[in-house]
Amino acid sequence: MLRVDFSGRELARLRMARSVDPLWEIALSLHMLQTRQAALVFDPWRREVHGALERSGLTAAVRGLMLLCPPAAYFPDFLTPGGEPDLDTGLQKVMSTPRQRLAAELSRLYAGSPLPSGVRRLAEGSPEALRWLGTALRRYYAVAVEPYLPAIRTEAAADRSERAEAALTGGAEGLLASYGVLPEWRCEGTALRAPYPMDREIRLDGRTLTLVPGFFCVRAPLALADDELPPVLVHPLSPAPGWLERSRPSESTPPAAQLIGASRAQLLGLLDRPMTTTGLAAALDLAPSTTSRHTSVLREAGLLTSRRSGLCVLHRRTPLGEALLEGALR
Repeated sequence: MLRVDFSGRELARLRMARSVDPLWEIALSLHMLQTRQAALVFDPWRREVHGALERSGLTAAVRGLMLLCPPAAYFPDFLTPGGEPDLDTGLQKVMSTPRQRLAAELSRLYAGSPLPSGVRRLAEGSPEALRWLGTALRRYYAVAVEPYLPAIRTEAAADRSERAEAALTGGAEGLLASYGVLPEWRCEGTALRAPYPMDREIRLDGRTLTLVPGFFCVRAPLALADDELPPVLVHPLSPAPGWLERSRPSESTPPAAQLIGASRAQLLGLLDRPMTTTGLAAALDLAPSTTSRHTSVLREAGLLTSRRSGLCVLHRRTPLGEALLEGALR
């Protein structure tokens, strides 16, 4: 069980990441490839990615990455430096990890066992090994994560909208309580309890805890092993079975897209739960101003409703919008 107890000050400083972290998604997806967790949800993705890795000639490189990132209670913190919204900046931080830290974390990973040769060269700070690591991570991301970003961003944006609604309604306590809907997670006042492979307490000591959504995270959260690093808690987004099939564009243009345009039809399709303009923009990879124009047109047509909640405006599909998407209009 993982325990986080918040003081009033620490609770007020609780923060949500804007979206998923590319390096956490790399690590989490590597874990998923090595297990059968959430088979109903992720097996179609596993089959597709295994085939793509083989066609790309990346199977051996990914086996090397798995030596660094096993699905175990511990994997090295330097692989997920955090705080970097783009892959390039994050990879630069990984490749700039000091030799002393590389040696310490990789020795901990293989405690009591000899390091495999490739891992040993990395632990020694070999520039060649670090370049290999950066290239392997980038190429793996391009095959296993990047093609699925539309679905990942949609889930992350919807989650952020729900958390924002909870925070606007109930303050920091409401935001914390919103995580109580996750399986086996409990929020008791200013305390958070979550499933974890061991008993652990995250001591904040006045620091800001950042909550990061994880698409490939299943049930239990993840946290950095080193308590001296800025505290992070990665929580599951819990995509529903069939997410991969639903993310594929249909062969024919849906009736709604023929009538209102593809972007507006896609926006309307996201609104089976309330979402903010910012959340929609992130999910659709559009500018907020463009998204705002789309919501205005759809609202005037009676296809969505908008209501202000604190500083945000939340949009939701109307029954008329639902009927249009289902092709039920005559």
